[in-house]
Amino acid sequence: MMRHIDWDEFEAVELRVGTVIDVQDFPNARKPAYILTVDFGEAIGTKKSSARIKDLYTREELLGQQVLGVVNFPAKQIGPVRSECLITGFYRQDDTVVLAVPERSVPNGAKLS
Repeated sequence: MMRHIDWDEFEAVELRVGTVIDVQDFPNARKPAYILTVDFGEAIGTKKSSARIKDLYTREELLGQQVLGVVNFPAKQIGPVRSECLITGFYRQDDTVVLAVPERSVPNGAKLS
């Protein structure tokens, strides 16, 4: 059953737009992944994230791509990588992930509302 949340709980989640500025392979990951460095704007800065999106995206496609990330989770150690944000996406039936991205360009750091 789906749990309903109130507006204050939704507002507590910092879903922000950022631009991918670096993409590295993550050979130690259990499933194919990249290590992304994302610029979330001046107020938030850059954050790293492990992202299991290698099946559908090339490094070249990701560079300069705007993505939607949760920036107020505690950092999580994933093998040798300290993941500082959660890049959002949708799982397909084949277990690949399609990124959640803004339809048009918006300023880095813009909050989903």
